[in-house]
Order: sequence, then structure tokens, then C-alpha cells
Amino acid sequence: MINSDCLKINTKGHLSIGDCDTVELAEKYGTPLYVMDENKIRKTCEMYRSSIDKYYNGNGMPLFASKAFSCKEICRIVNEEKMGLDVVSGGELYTALNAGFPPKKIHFHGNNKTVEEITFALKSGVGHIIVDNLTELETIEAKAKEMNKTADITLRIKPGIDAHTHQFIRTGQIDSKFGFALETGEAMEAVKVAVKYSNVNLKGLHCHIGSQIFDIQPFVEAAKVMLGFIKQIKDETGLEIKELNLGGGFGIKYVEDDAPVPYDKYMELVSEAVNISCKKYGLNVPYIYIEPGRSIVGEAGITLYKIGAIKNIPNVRTYVSVDGGMCDNPRYALYKSSYTALIANKAALAADEKVTIAGKCCESGDLIQENTYIQKPEVGDVMAVLSTGAYNYSMSSNYNRITRPAVVMVNGNESRVIVKRETYEDLIRNDI
Repeated sequence: MINSDCLKINTKGHLSIGDCDTVELAEKYGTPLYVMDENKIRKTCEMYRSSIDKYYNGNGMPLFASKAFSCKEICRIVNEEKMGLDVVSGGELYTALNAGFPPKKIHFHGNNKTVEEITFALKSGVGHIIVDNLTELETIEAKAKEMNKTADITLRIKPGIDAHTHQFIRTGQIDSKFGFALETGEAMEAVKVAVKYSNVNLKGLHCHIGSQIFDIQPFVEAAKVMLGFIKQIKDETGLEIKELNLGGGFGIKYVEDDAPVPYDKYMELVSEAVNISCKKYGLNVPYIYIEPGRSIVGEAGITLYKIGAIKNIPNVRTYVSVDGGMCDNPRYALYKSSYTALIANKAALAADEKVTIAGKCCESGDLIQENTYIQKPEVGDVMAVLSTGAYNYSMSSNYNRITRPAVVMVNGNESRVIVKRETYEDLIRNDI
């Protein structure tokens, strides 16, 4: 099942991405190999940007959540697409700045930013620091005063919305490590502390209810809750919050049963809730930010592997081992994430072989999919796992001292390396 409009089966019966034959890409660049389609990425960025223009009269900006996929080239592309950037660590911030990304368009997240990271953000002139807790708020105030700066901040709020997604990727409910809870009163306490401080400027509120969400209603409810809180802040402090970041979490298609809502529809229905709530509460419509990440790069990426050992255990299962695994895609090991896999050089054939795809790490849990159907596998075939553009490269590791794959970007029938394949020398670079 081909689950992205950047993929097709070519005249050779091979899987192609853009206009590039994946079998030829595997031969040219080696495997494992991450492959991303630039046109697909840019098209989705343009859709989000246009939807802000359409539904909020241009009064807003989409931010790419770079935790989904962070490297210098994606930062350059996002900047060219006139979007902002969401970073969650000093490393992501450094990557963005090194790529020439304008610091004023960067929003710095994280539930436990170090003093060094906060100092780095202030020195760099980051546009927004999203504050997660009172300890951090106090630190930002102190460092900004020390540096004779005023820090523009946004408070991360837990709106109490259950997004009905995996428990590891729900973030909007009260029992979450992220943000200030509304129900306990700590969110209003944080507002009142921020208003009193002299070296922070409270510009906005932020919420994020989770990831891989297919239902629009939780986003609508979150917007209503946040605007109700803005009204409460205005009533109690006299401050009208000018900016509202409604987060991301829009679902993508990993397998045939996934049914994501068109992202433009999210934007339309949430904007209706924003406009109705602002009218109800007598508020000006705030400047709106959203933070798509997975939905921009997820379906635009695939991973290519070479099949090695094939082990049939009669009446149990068939293991098909590939030359990668949990070190380049840990998501199945972490939370049993579903993926579509196929044999790229046999993509036109029926997928009627039930197999378990295993990685090469020394872990029995190093699996990519269990009991999935692919074409008849043979040693040396090229395996493609689809929709791996998000949270695969960014979550990869050197477990077992396995080198990370290269990342290749395709544009039409052209391809280029945007992240080099690691070498054994890279593995020992910091050893003493």
C-alpha cells in the first residue's frame, strides 16, 4: 500500500520517491538510507502557510517542530518557506542558527532547559522562550536581568484535554511533565508572577495536547479552553494576551487503516472556534501560531534497507532481517508504532508473505514490524519502510556502535546528501 503522494511504482516495478528509483538510490548511497522528498515537504509547508492566510487573515505563522527532523538543510527549507521554527534543546537551537535561521522566528521549548541553554537563547536573541515551570521562569528573569535584556516569553499551559492517543505522546492532560495546569491554579499563578517581573515580557500562551491525533474536536476544545483562560487573565490582571500557540500533533498515514483529516480542515474548524470565542469574550483575535512537525516531514520520508538473513521457524513466524533496526527506527520498540513496509524492487508484486521484520541490534526487541505482509523476500532485496521522515533520524542512536545512516533529499529526478553517513571514526571521535 503506497501511502504518500510522493511515492509510486515505476515502469520497472520498483518503488520510486519523487522521480527517483529507490533501488538505484540504495545502490548509489548504500543502506540503511533515509530518503526525503523536498517537493512534498515544501508543498505541505505552503499549505499550512496558506491556511493561516485564509482562516486567520494572515494573522499568524506556522512553526516547524524541528524535533521531528532536525538538520541544517531542513532549517534552510523551512526558512525559505517563510515559516518559524520550534526547537527543544540547545543542540536544535545551535543547528538552526548555524543554518542561518533568523533567531527572532525561533521558539525555544523544553521542560527542563539548563541555565546554559537559557543563556544561549538570550544571547542569540531567540524570539520566544516557552516557559514550562516556575523554576525556569525565575531563572529566565534572573539571567535576563544579569544580561540587561528583556526576554519575550510564552507560558506553556495544560488545557486538560485528553487527545485519545498513545499515553507516551499525550501532553495536554493534567498528569504531564509539560507545562502549567489550569485545574490547580498554577497557570494563573505563573501569569501573575510573570506580570510582576521586570525582565520578562509575557507575550503569549502555548498548548500542545499530543501527537498523531486524527480527531479534530480535541483541537477545537483546546482552543476554546485557551481563549477562556485569556479572558480570565484579562479580567484578573488587566493584561490581554496578544499571541496564542495552539501546538501541533496532526496525524499522518502510516498504515492503510489510518485516516488523517486533511490538515486544511483542522485549520478551518479551529479558526471558527477561535473567532467565535474571541467574539464571545470580547477579545481581539490573537496572533496564532501552530507547530506542525510530523505532518510536514513524516510522509515525505522513507527508509531503505538491504535484506540479509531470512529465518523461518515452522508454525511460528518468519524473521526477515535488515541492515538497520532500532538504532535508526526505535519507535516500534518504544511503543509498537505501525508502519507499512514493502520490497522496493518487487513493489508491483502482491504482498502476500507474512513476516516479522527484524533489525541487526543485539536485542530481541529490535523489530520494525511484526506479522506484516510484504512481497516474497530474498537475500539482497531492498526493503522500504514508509512514512519514516519524522522521529526516525531524530531519535536514532549508536547502540551497539552502529553508525547512523545518511539522509538523502530528492527533488524530481535529482538527489543529494543532506546528512552524511557516519563512519567508524565518527564513533570514536570523542573517546579518550
